[in-house]
Amino acid sequence: MSTQQQQQQQQLRDLYPQIEPFDTGFLKVDDTHSIYYEQSGNRDGKPVVFLHGGPGGGTSGEDRRYFDPAVYRIVLFDQRGAGKSTPYENNDTWSLVADIEKIRTHLHIPKWVVFGGSWGSTLALAYAQTHPESVKGLILRGIFTLRDSEIQWFYQEGASHVFPDVWEDYLAPIPPTEHGDLVTAYHNRLTGPDTAEQLRCAASWSKWECATSRLFIDPAMLAKSSNPTWSLAFARIESHYFHHRGFFPTPQHILDNVPTIRHHNIPGVIIQGRYDMVCPFRTAWDLHKRWPEAEFVVVEDAGHSAREVGVRSRLVEAADKFRDL
Repeated sequence: MSTQQQQQQQQLRDLYPQIEPFDTGFLKVDDTHSIYYEQSGNRDGKPVVFLHGGPGGGTSGEDRRYFDPAVYRIVLFDQRGAGKSTPYENNDTWSLVADIEKIRTHLHIPKWVVFGGSWGSTLALAYAQTHPESVKGLILRGIFTLRDSEIQWFYQEGASHVFPDVWEDYLAPIPPTEHGDLVTAYHNRLTGPDTAEQLRCAASWSKWECATSRLFIDPAMLAKSSNPTWSLAFARIESHYFHHRGFFPTPQHILDNVPTIRHHNIPGVIIQGRYDMVCPFRTAWDLHKRWPEAEFVVVEDAGHSAREVGVRSRLVEAADKFRDL
């Protein structure tokens, strides 16, 4: 190992220690939906909201640990149908954007830093473009904007050439006659009446993403896909959003509305694993070109997951940097 490599390893940051919430609750955002939220860290600290991926991934205690608990008032919540939030139905991007704003208002937070990776980056950008006055800064990882090319790459043909062995398991539940549109085929089954078929398709869908999320396949992530409760919520919500292309009016909606963020001088950090198979580098690069003021960080030895050492370190560093906002 070279001296430079040793120095880089020594500079890598770990997560902050485990902490417990000082406040948890459920917010009724409409007549049907109840959204789980929690607060941890410093009650009087600088607010930051964590937007989880998927959609449908839900939050965990690990998600609190990117932020300095002595400085930040850390807000986590489960999006509609994910984690502890119910129900699954009536679920779309613009409802989630409205839910975020309702949580901010409910907690009497004037402005906050918004932190999101993968689908969380999509939602963070959509929220900042809709409510720029509520956003102090953006920390984004594994950029995803739901363009057709991004969906095609991961769910139709692209990543399949890198992981052909796992891809066979992804194809297995779908008849060859429907292989021309796998997202639609999965969506029809995951929302259909056959419970056994729902569970089989949810396991295959979830395994595909869990197997490809890191530079090296992580057995612990694969094991997560075998949990039927988690995998069904995850796969059903993801396929619903992807089938409807994120409910955006145009495929380029997120990128075309970056000028709103720039107009409001919202600072940002974009962190991207070079070998991200789920949300490939192209999208982060396109966002960087549209938003040159944002810091652009490429982690050369990482894939998609926020849990990979290099990505994790850069996320902690970005959150530390925003302590001074």
